[in-house]
Parts: sequence; C-alpha cells; structure tokens
Amino acid sequence: MNKKMLINRSPVEGPWGGGNNFVKALYLHAKENGFDIVEDFSEDIDLIFMIDPRYDSSGCSINEILKYKLLNPKVKIAYRINECDARKGLKNDIDPLINACSNYTDLNIFISNWIKDYHTVGKNWKSENNHVIYSGTNTEHFKENIKLNNGKINIVTHHWSDNPMKGKDIYDQLDNFCKNNKEYTFTYIGRTKSKFKNTKVIKPTFGQDLGDILSQYDVYVSGTRFDPGPNHIIESIACNIPTYAHIDSGGAVEMVGEQYTFKDFNELKFLLKELKNVNCKNSLKVNDWHVCIKKYFDLIKKELF
Repeated sequence: MNKKMLINRSPVEGPWGGGNNFVKALYLHAKENGFDIVEDFSEDIDLIFMIDPRYDSSGCSINEILKYKLLNPKVKIAYRINECDARKGLKNDIDPLINACSNYTDLNIFISNWIKDYHTVGKNWKSENNHVIYSGTNTEHFKENIKLNNGKINIVTHHWSDNPMKGKDIYDQLDNFCKNNKEYTFTYIGRTKSKFKNTKVIKPTFGQDLGDILSQYDVYVSGTRFDPGPNHIIESIACNIPTYAHIDSGGAVEMVGEQYTFKDFNELKFLLKELKNVNCKNSLKVNDWHVCIKKYFDLIKKELF
C-alpha cells in the first residue's frame, strides 16, 4: 500500500526556474516509488516534502507544515535544499529561515556538496540527517545533437532568471569579445538585463524546444556565481557540450570539474582560444529524472520509514 505524501509546491507549466522541473518530476514519478500525492492536510499524511519553506501562491509554508506536525507528530518532513542568499547577492533573506528549519526537518537533501557545506559548516545547523543528490533532467530532451556547423565556434548560455548574479558581467564581455573575434558567436537563451550588440538572444523556452536549440552549440559558458546546483549546467552537460563555469559558481564547479573553470574573463578567453585542442569531458554523470527521483525515494524510505 502506498504512503501518502504532501508536496508544498505545485508544478508550473511553461519556462520557469530549475526547481520547477524537479517538482514536475516528483509529481510524475511519486506513485511508481510508493507514494500517493495528496493536495491538502488530511489526517493520515506520512510524508511532507518541502521544496521551499516560504509561502507563495503555489504552496504552503513551514508554518502550516509545523502546525500539522504538532497535531500529527508521526508525519515526517523531508526538505530538498536548493537555495541561499549568496546566489542573489542578498543578506539574511532566506539563509536564517533555512537554518531554522533544521530544527524540525527529519531529512535534508541538498542538491550539491557546495550548498550542503554552505548551510551546515559553522552555521549552528541542527539536523544531522543531511545528504546530497544532484538534480536530473529529461534526457530525451537534452542530449547530443547535430551542430550548427557554420565554420565558427558557437558559444551558448541559458537562464530563466535575469539576476545579474547569473553572470551578466561575463556575458557582456563575451558580447564584446565576439565583436573583435569573428570566428566566435555567442547566443543567450532566456531573460537578461544586458543590452547586447553582438549576441543573438532567444526568448525563454523549455523542454524539447530548449533541448533542440541548446544541443546545436559547440561550447557552453556559465558566469553564474554562488549557485547551489544550477540546472542550466546539468542540461548543458546532458547535451554533451563542453561546459565551463566561473570558479565562484558554487555547485557548478563540482559538476563541470575544476579544470573547466575560470576566475575571470582573461582566463575564459584563453580557454576559448584553446578549444580546438581540448577534448572536454565534464565531471557530472547526468541522470534522467526517473532515476533521480528514485534516488530521492530510496533515501526517504531508508532514512524515514
């Protein structure tokens, strides 16, 4: 008999942040892993899966979850942690709340070792049940494809968020680089505050359309900073595109491998010039969503039930 699970976020259709892809996959694969999803606080929930402790229109907050647990102490709380203040250049916006949640959660699953250390090392973190599982992707959408083959080295990046911490400074310099280096092109997919002059901009897209576009490019550059476990990196590596990330990119460093990082644009420029002589094989082995979700539920059943 399946256990009952409440997820405190609902999936959003259309192009959205990487966390939404996880929520959709969780809804899709819960039943096959032994959990039936309930939509409200019924009296016999076995597991509350917390995606975000804050309240918004797509779900309840940690406050409602704790009220339910007070009346139903047997319910378990699993928390997938993919957020921090640093990635948005903020201070004391979400970090103190995440830390406070460690007093109450039964299982914490971080999306990278970097974000696990960020929250637990020297931060008076209360919970001892902490694990790391990387996100997955739809490997039917994101896979190796025929390249543009236009005689140039075609660089790409993609972001849903237009926060400058996603790497605006690097992308602005890439735009200028392509002006003086005609053997390169740069394409930006998604939302941006940059005013590019030499860059092709493609509006936000997702799923099969995004995979078809992304996989045509020769090299991927991410300028993101302090990113817990960036979905754009996972999608790029799934397309078997040589993928480079800023040394301060947080979880992205362990995904691409330190030898595929740069500390500033001069280092990136050198890497781009050497591309023809490099066979880039990034560190991360990307799992399809059904494999990723099974890892979550296997861990939940082992640790909580």
